Amino acid sequence: MSSIITLITDFGLIDPYVAEMKAVILRINPEAKIVDITHNIEKFNIRMAAYVLSAAAPFFPQNTVHVAVVDPGVGTQRKPILIETKHGFFIGPDNGILVLAAKKQGIKHVYEISNPRFMMKKVSQTFHGRDIFAPVAAYLSKGVPPSSFGQEIRKIVAPKFAKIIRRDDTLLGEVLHVDSFGNIVTNITAKELKWLGVRGEIIVELKGARLALKLCRAYAEVELGKPLAIIGSHDFLEISINQGNAAEAFKVKAGDRIIFYRSS
Repeated sequence: MSSIITLITDFGLIDPYVAEMKAVILRINPEAKIVDITHNIEKFNIRMAAYVLSAAAPFFPQNTVHVAVVDPGVGTQRKPILIETKHGFFIGPDNGILVLAAKKQGIKHVYEISNPRFMMKKVSQTFHGRDIFAPVAAYLSKGVPPSSFGQEIRKIVAPKFAKIIRRDDTLLGEVLHVDSFGNIVTNITAKELKWLGVRGEIIVELKGARLALKLCRAYAEVELGKPLAIIGSHDFLEISINQGNAAEAFKVKAGDRIIFYRSS
């Protein structure tokens, strides 16, 4: 079992929350190697965390344990879960945050975390990151079998932002993320584009406007300031502007609906 544990949260670094999670992990497994993916996820933004986790997770070694905590439903009936994939493990709330990353790796088993033996003795209603997810990650990294943490379950929350609708010669998706360059990252992958039969150009409809965009392999394949479509480094289709900010130009934000048509 790998001793690498990654953390992604919306906690920021001003408060003690991240340090508390790390302290719990290290008390249980002093050999753990903790990697901070980010703690600057926008507050309560499950979609943003899911995208960042799905982008980063594939580059970690086999059996890495990923902990993701953006949890506006903490203390409610939402389940704490552990997902075992063909490549590693994902721990967090059952609110959709883990699904994009876990599906990429091929889900093998999902367990509802319920065994108090592997939690803090006193579990806060407001801080499951410290009291449930951190200790489970630590014990898992020490070799405790995934099935020890709770009963296997079949159904987990499927987030709306992962849903793609295929209709005849169209794909209906949404904007998954806007990065710091203003690239519009959609939830459409190369696989969906292949189904659509896209060749060198694609028709995109967003915010009521239709654009005919060249499907490029590099941003510089179009003139400076011109828009383009490109499969980005994380296998999602992006709408970009060569050395410009596409999100500002088209007034697009995460969650906006986007439609793709095959160019005739």
